[in-house]
Amino acid sequence: MTTTAQLFEEPFDADEYIERLAWRTPGGGSKGGVEAFDPKRLLEEFENHIEELKQLDEKIQRRVEKLEHQCHREAKEFAHKVQDLQRSNQVAFQHFQELDEHISYVATKVCHLGDQLEGVNTPRQRAVEAQRLMTYFNEFLDGDLRSDVFSNPDKIKEAADIIQKLHLIAQELPFDRFADVKAKIASKYHDLERQLIQEFTAAQRRGEIGRMREVAAVLLHFKGYAHCVDVYIKQCQEGAYMRNDVFEDTAVLCQRVNKQVGEVFSSPETVMAKLIQNIFENKLQAHVREKLDDTRHSDVEQYLRNLYDLYTRTTLLATKLSEFNLGSDKHTFLSKLIKSIFSSYLESYIDMEKDYLRTRGAMILQRYYDSKNHQKRPIGTGSIQELKERIRQRTNLPLGPSIDTHGETFLSPELVVNLLQETRHAFERCHRLSDPADLPKNAFVIFLLLVEHLCVEHIDYALEIGLSAIPSSDAKNANLYFLDVVQQANSIFHLFDKQFNDQLMPLISSSPKLAECLHKKKEVIEQMEVKLDTGIDRTLNCMVGQMKHILATEQKKTDFKPEDENNVMIQYTTACAKVCAYVSRQVEHVRKSMDGKNVDTVLTELGVRFHRLIHEHLQQYNYSSMGGMLAICDVAEYRRCAKDFRVPLVLQLFDTLHALCNLLVVAPDNLKQVCSGEQLTNLDRNLLHAFVQLRVDYRSARLGRHFS
Repeated sequence: MTTTAQLFEEPFDADEYIERLAWRTPGGGSKGGVEAFDPKRLLEEFENHIEELKQLDEKIQRRVEKLEHQCHREAKEFAHKVQDLQRSNQVAFQHFQELDEHISYVATKVCHLGDQLEGVNTPRQRAVEAQRLMTYFNEFLDGDLRSDVFSNPDKIKEAADIIQKLHLIAQELPFDRFADVKAKIASKYHDLERQLIQEFTAAQRRGEIGRMREVAAVLLHFKGYAHCVDVYIKQCQEGAYMRNDVFEDTAVLCQRVNKQVGEVFSSPETVMAKLIQNIFENKLQAHVREKLDDTRHSDVEQYLRNLYDLYTRTTLLATKLSEFNLGSDKHTFLSKLIKSIFSSYLESYIDMEKDYLRTRGAMILQRYYDSKNHQKRPIGTGSIQELKERIRQRTNLPLGPSIDTHGETFLSPELVVNLLQETRHAFERCHRLSDPADLPKNAFVIFLLLVEHLCVEHIDYALEIGLSAIPSSDAKNANLYFLDVVQQANSIFHLFDKQFNDQLMPLISSSPKLAECLHKKKEVIEQMEVKLDTGIDRTLNCMVGQMKHILATEQKKTDFKPEDENNVMIQYTTACAKVCAYVSRQVEHVRKSMDGKNVDTVLTELGVRFHRLIHEHLQQYNYSSMGGMLAICDVAEYRRCAKDFRVPLVLQLFDTLHALCNLLVVAPDNLKQVCSGEQLTNLDRNLLHAFVQLRVDYRSARLGRHFS
């Protein structure tokens, strides 16, 4: 195995190296078994290889020493080169400093020389300019303009510069001595000014931006510069308003002109602002007046719609225009322009809004009642008829028949939608057209009108009519429509509440008017709830009265004391069946008319009254053994009907009543035990005794002894 440095390159494993060396040595590995193993040969091979490794190590060490010596020598040479470069750099830096000082010295001399030259040249130029102006002034003084500059159209720029300076000089001269020459200079001044404006106009029509820029720069020093801007503004609007949409035309025009203004005028923001002001004060103002003045007194609805639309589109246009450079305070500038157009209309807006909503609401209401052929009844007039009506509502005295509405609730979803739609548009107009300081106050005014028309004139009136239509509790076969009124009133008020939260609240949420609106809403709700509670209570009385009428006409005394005790084939009495059918219909009616917790509240009250009626009804009869069984069957049917209420209290009451009816059939010997049962043990002993007394065998079986 030849020993080289490559054998020891990483990764190097000494154990693997030894194994490979032993395997290559004859007799040194496991090849041939134990007999072939020759330790001496292996030892000899190891010793020889160790010698080779020593020689290799010496060879490598000599090479390392040689390389280290070479590296040290090259490092010294490099250090000497660096030192030489540093010395050269230092010499160059010194030369650079000397050169910089020399340049600064020369520059100072040049600047001083330039100042001296300028000091000499400026008075000279002024003198030359003064001499030139005096020459031209002499021409005006003599009345003979000989210079080519005043007659050559190509030199109009130079002529304008001269005449502008002469015009300034002439202003300083005394009038009495130089009146004639001053007039000639002024005449030439205005003539040149007119020519420049005509040239600018012609260049604008030809679309020569460069020429327009040159002429505008010359006119900048003339008094007619403002007139030049006016001519430009007037001419750029020619043909711009060809469509019916003045707002879109204005936006397109300003977008086009904005780029051109920056290329022509030295102060484009001033020209652009003047253009927009001109458009607002002429085109837009005329358009607004045309749209609004014709309808202001003839069609208020259309007037308000137009005002809202025009103001909205104008503010949107101002938002687009604010993207242009119009000076430092462009938002205030645009706001003032809008105010100048709409101020007279906005001042009277809320008054017209109130008048319109009041008239529109009254018309919607009247149109609905006319469609029903109904003449609105005055509520709370204090008349004798009204007094009789209220006494009849609160008592069972026969003061005449109740009002027959023929099932009409006098509540209209279509009417409500129309009123809410009008109010929604009013809130939108109010938000857009009101001054921020007046917004909450104006929104509150609109809200009060909604309350007046929707809550008072419609819902409250319908509740009053509904209350008047509720029959007395002893009426027979009465039609109960008040629950339909309740259902529709709840639905309408949900829509009212939604509009309150969605559209009114954002307008007043951060103002003192919020408390007033919430108070007014609470007041309206409380007034409605009082009438709803009164109507529901009286409706429940009518239901109970109808049940009482069914029991009185259908229940016979012989039902619970049959002549033939052994021939009773019915499961429950006819009176029970009719009462349960009536109650089921009324329970379903209540569920359709109420929502949320109101369903359980009303059904609980109805269930308690239903139980009280049955309890009192059963105590009017005497019961034989078979009659008692039939009474238990009736109560079981009543209890099944009570399950439809889904009210635990009502079901518990009928469970107890069913347990009481067991006292009518239990054997005398077991009576005491039954009275001590789980359902009856907590009841008053007098109540138990009263039920036992209803048995026909009460005296014969001496059942009273169990309660003595």
